[in-house]
Amino acid sequence: MKYETVFILTPVLSDAQTKEAVEKFSKVLTDNGATIVNTEDWGLRKLAYPIQKKSTGFYNLIEFDGDPTLVKKLETAFRRDERVVRFLVFRLDKYAAEYAAKRRTLHANKASEAQSTEAETKEN
Repeated sequence: MKYETVFILTPVLSDAQTKEAVEKFSKVLTDNGATIVNTEDWGLRKLAYPIQKKSTGFYNLIEFDGDPTLVKKLETAFRRDERVVRFLVFRLDKYAAEYAAKRRTLHANKASEAQSTEAETKEN
């Protein structure tokens, strides 16, 4: 089954601490037999409402294929980590999976365009 999780990390973390937290949750998934399809770091964003007296947080997304029993293990890992402010794990139906694939290709195209323009500016 295809799943997607979005989680918000506390804004007081450094970049290294944020990456370490994302790697920890990715490792929980891979250790339990999931295959990670995509990860995205959405960066520091303003929250819709204050959570634990914080108004911002680091948003991250992980898409993965795995067994339904894996979700409980991942949610337990989220709950045990004090760096996680909020999280949501949901199963992708066929329409959401198609949308996620389109979003990934669009994101990849934008990244390749940015690299090509960056290379052109360095050449000039």
